Amino acid sequence: MKIKGLQKTSLIDYPDKMSCVVFLGGCNFRCGFCQNSDLVLEPEKQPTIPESEFFEFLDQRKGWLDGVTVTGGEPCLHKELSQLLAGIKERGYMVKLDTNGYNPVALMQIIDQKLVDYIAMDIKTDRESYPKAAGIDIDISKIEKSIELIRNSGILYEFRSTLVPPLFNKGIILNIGKWLEGSNKYVLQQFRAEKTLDPKFKDVKPLPKEKIEEFAELLKPFFKKVEVRI
Repeated sequence: MKIKGLQKTSLIDYPDKMSCVVFLGGCNFRCGFCQNSDLVLEPEKQPTIPESEFFEFLDQRKGWLDGVTVTGGEPCLHKELSQLLAGIKERGYMVKLDTNGYNPVALMQIIDQKLVDYIAMDIKTDRESYPKAAGIDIDISKIEKSIELIRNSGILYEFRSTLVPPLFNKGIILNIGKWLEGSNKYVLQQFRAEKTLDPKFKDVKPLPKEKIEEFAELLKPFFKKVEVRI
């Protein structure tokens, strides 16, 4: 496994846990607003952390960290992902996986092998607007299969959206609510324009806090919990 980044401590990536964050390169989406463009477009140019070095780090942090957040890029692109997660679990850590949900087969294998304790799946926008948000042609059935897998897994999970103004409005928010109705948790995240895959998104102004809170109120009837992360 080619690990392309390691954040040694995080209080925000794994809900209610102290975790480190592992970054994997490559992605099957081309979201213009993506903030990890180097990992998506040129993963081979990023320094690689040997897997042995990462596991040595975990051995040294026992008792300090609760878990590991595995993110990207898109982790489910990697055939070696199960091996990496198994190594983390063997050392007694909990695992949170961030995914775009476009590889339901890999996701099912990870769930069946009990290699993950928390899944955060990005919902880019509503069904109709998905190709525009993802930057590629979309087989929406793959997204829907992953949604159902996660909801029926018995694992803690959240669906989450980054509120990029060109891709979100009241109608889209309500469409997502109806689409994911009955899910445990939905998170609204603020868009930040410091670094984006498509330079034009650098000029996009984030939604005001009041608008995000308005969207959260619209969504509350559809979910057990709605959370705002500014």
